[in-house]
Amino acid sequence: MRNMTVSALFDLTRTCAGELFAGKTYPWEVLDELKAFILTLGEKLPEDRFAQVSEGVWIARSAKVAPTAYIGAPCIIDEDAEVRHCAYIRGSAIVGRGAVVGNSSELKNCILFDGVQVPHFNYVGDSVLGYRAHLGAGAVTSNVKGDRTNVTVKGEEPIPTGRRKLGAMVGDLAEIGCGAVLNPGSVIGRRAQVYPLVSVRGVIPADSIVKTADCVVMRKS
Repeated sequence: MRNMTVSALFDLTRTCAGELFAGKTYPWEVLDELKAFILTLGEKLPEDRFAQVSEGVWIARSAKVAPTAYIGAPCIIDEDAEVRHCAYIRGSAIVGRGAVVGNSSELKNCILFDGVQVPHFNYVGDSVLGYRAHLGAGAVTSNVKGDRTNVTVKGEEPIPTGRRKLGAMVGDLAEIGCGAVLNPGSVIGRRAQVYPLVSVRGVIPADSIVKTADCVVMRKS
C-alpha cells in the first residue's frame, strides 16, 4: 500500500496544487476537490504573471497556447507551459510549469505536475501525472471500466475508491511508451518505464520496467 501513496509517488514542490494534497493518503482523493481548488487558486494568482482570459481560466503570460486549442473552465496553465495545436482541455485541469499538451491531446479533471509531457494524441482523464512524467504518442489513461462499476485500485490489498471514473496515478519521471493503455485505477511508480503497446493494470513499483502485454515487471539493474 505504501507504493501508491501521495508521498511515494510525487514531489509536491513540483506543482502549484501541492496544497490540495495536504492530509490525503492516496492521490485520487484530490479529484473531487479539484474544480473548487482551481477556482480558489486562480483568484490568488498574481496579475503580472497570469491573465484571466475567460471565466475560470487563468493562463500564465509566459505560456504558449495555440489559437486552435480549446481551454474549458476551470483551468490553470502555469508558467512556460505549452498547449499546442488542437489540444482539448475540457476543464478541471491544471497544466504545470513547463508542461506540454500537444496536438489532439485531451485533458479532463486532472493534474499535470511541472514538466509533464502529453505531446501527441493522448487522453488524460481523472488522473494525476507527476513531475516530468511522459506519455508517448497515443498513450492514454482509461478512466471508466467496461462494466461501469466503481474502480478498485489493485495493489497488495485491493482499495475500493468509490469512484466510477478514475484514470491513472503516474509517479514522477515515469515513462509511458507509445500506444500504451493505463487501465482504470492503475498506479505507476516513480521512474517506472512502460513499453509501447502494453495494457497496464494494478500497481507498478518504482524503478521497474513493464515489458510485455501481460504486465510482467522486471526490476532495473
